[in-house]
Amino acid sequence: MPEKILINRYASRRLYNTQSSEYVTLEEVATLIRDGNEVEIKDRKTGEDLTRQYLLQIITEQQCKGESSLPINVLTGLVRSCNSASQNLLPEFLSKSYEAFTEQQEKMLEQFSGSIPEKLAPDFGFGTPAEWQKKQAEIYSSMMQAFLPKTPEPAKEPAPDANEMTEIKEQLAALQRKLDTL
Repeated sequence: MPEKILINRYASRRLYNTQSSEYVTLEEVATLIRDGNEVEIKDRKTGEDLTRQYLLQIITEQQCKGESSLPINVLTGLVRSCNSASQNLLPEFLSKSYEAFTEQQEKMLEQFSGSIPEKLAPDFGFGTPAEWQKKQAEIYSSMMQAFLPKTPEPAKEPAPDANEMTEIKEQLAALQRKLDTL
């Protein structure tokens, strides 16, 4: 498991990545997280852990940009649970639910990587969410193609040879004579 990247927030509200020794924006912190890194954001002066606050801010900004990640009913439920008796149960429930979700996803990837033919198996590196969704769609599409029935090609009749052409012409001529007599 990769070690956490410590990000210090200074009094000026600027964020400083102690691993890369540079100031970072909130979007760059989000990219670090999407790339699979664990981050911890602390107030430089007081040592207060600000990670939750900044993670919520990242989610809020994504929602404002139209990147819908949480449905309205979930957001509403979160607001309601903050002032209810279930307030203490919700964090544990969400944590366990997310762990179960990620475990299922890992199992699915293991199954896919072992069962999909090599030419269909994409690189399972975790890129951006858009790249991951695209890879999932490609896998799903290729799997569905494997299960769809193959439509047989219409049988092509061989071109008639010269003898058959002569016979056909004779038969046509005979039919024409019969029509003429009628």
